[in-house]
Amino acid sequence: MLDNIIQYLQSIHPVLAAFYATVFTWLLTALGAASVFIFNGANKKLMDTLLGFTGGVMLAASIWSLLVPAVSMSKGEGITKLLPTIIGVGLGVCTLVLFDFISSYWQKNTQKTDNLFYTNKNTFVMILVITLHNIPEGLAVGVLFGGVASGLPEASIAGGVVLALAIGIQNLPEGIAVAMPLKRIGFSRRKSFFYGQLTAVVEPVAAVFGAIAVGFFTQILPYTLAYAAGAMIFVVIYEVIPESLKNQNAKLATVGFISGFLIMMILDTTLG
Repeated sequence: MLDNIIQYLQSIHPVLAAFYATVFTWLLTALGAASVFIFNGANKKLMDTLLGFTGGVMLAASIWSLLVPAVSMSKGEGITKLLPTIIGVGLGVCTLVLFDFISSYWQKNTQKTDNLFYTNKNTFVMILVITLHNIPEGLAVGVLFGGVASGLPEASIAGGVVLALAIGIQNLPEGIAVAMPLKRIGFSRRKSFFYGQLTAVVEPVAAVFGAIAVGFFTQILPYTLAYAAGAMIFVVIYEVIPESLKNQNAKLATVGFISGFLIMMILDTTLG
């Protein structure tokens, strides 16, 4: 069946092929987000375990889906090869620090402290970062498909399909990672599912841009991958882990974190 899919994608325009491939990754995110229709969000122990799981997924994705590819795609030797990754991570962290400063300042100087955003800022920052992390993943798929038409030696339709499959499978737990925290803070199951799947809509858009402007995005992809990784690591340490521990379910949250990390590590290293 995989051979048939590859043959079909080879027969159509690379931009359309990139779009179809990342629609698949989006659908798997939606499948993960649909978990809110199965699990009961009222159980704090379950929610803390799943929030810990979220942190593990995010940290593993930061390392194997983003940092490792960013380093391998960079040119040069020694510190020169690491420089795009270091710059990207630094910019990602600085963006989140600035965002946190602005939102905290805004909260202190307005009367809207009962607003849903203000009272659940950590959750919304985490969702923003997962969405940002999906952009370079979509770009990576688009660059591979567009690279076939551009004669990029590293690019192949088969490689693009495998990458899309790997990203799609890892998007399953990411859909859970977004939808479950929303259910935890009081969103309905339908709204939690809607916003959970919405985070991956950026992947087809980014893939189309990547396929069209393959030369440009090939140059900046290490920076964008590292940028997303820096933002995600910041959120895991600053937001997700403290949030998962606040209800005195530290052991369950820790088990969830390790489970999420190991599952995502296995998915990324075996399929990526």
